[in-house]
Amino acid sequence: MEPISLAQALSSFTDQWSPRIVTAVNDYDVRVAKVEGEHVWHAHDHTDEFFLVLDGELHIALREPAGERTVVLAKGSVFTVPRGTEHKPYAPVPTAILVLEPTGTLTVGDRHDEVPDHVDATTGHALS
Repeated sequence: MEPISLAQALSSFTDQWSPRIVTAVNDYDVRVAKVEGEHVWHAHDHTDEFFLVLDGELHIALREPAGERTVVLAKGSVFTVPRGTEHKPYAPVPTAILVLEPTGTLTVGDRHDEVPDHVDATTGHALS
C-alpha cells in the first residue's frame, strides 16, 4: 500500500454521485465522491453513514420521529446519519465528500425512492 492523495483521487473522475473507493478500514470502505444537486430519499437499515465534507457544502434532509429537518455541513464538517433514518443529501454547489460505510453498502440504501439517472446506485467503484 502507498499513501493516497484525496485530491488526486477526486481529479481522476468527473461523475457526480458516483463514489470511488480509496481504501478500506477493516470491513469498511472509505469512498470519495463529487456531488451537486439532489440525491434520493433513502435509508440504510443496518448501518450508520458517515459524511465528511472535503470541499463545498452538503445539506442532508432527515426524516426523524420528531419531524423533518436539514443539517448543513460546511467544508471540514462531519455528520453521521443513524441507521434506519431516511435522508436525502443535497449539494447546492459542486462539493467533494468522503463517506465511510461497510463494504458492499449500496449508495441508495436498503429503501429508497425512484433513483434518478444522475445518481449512480452502486457499492462504489475502484479508483482507475
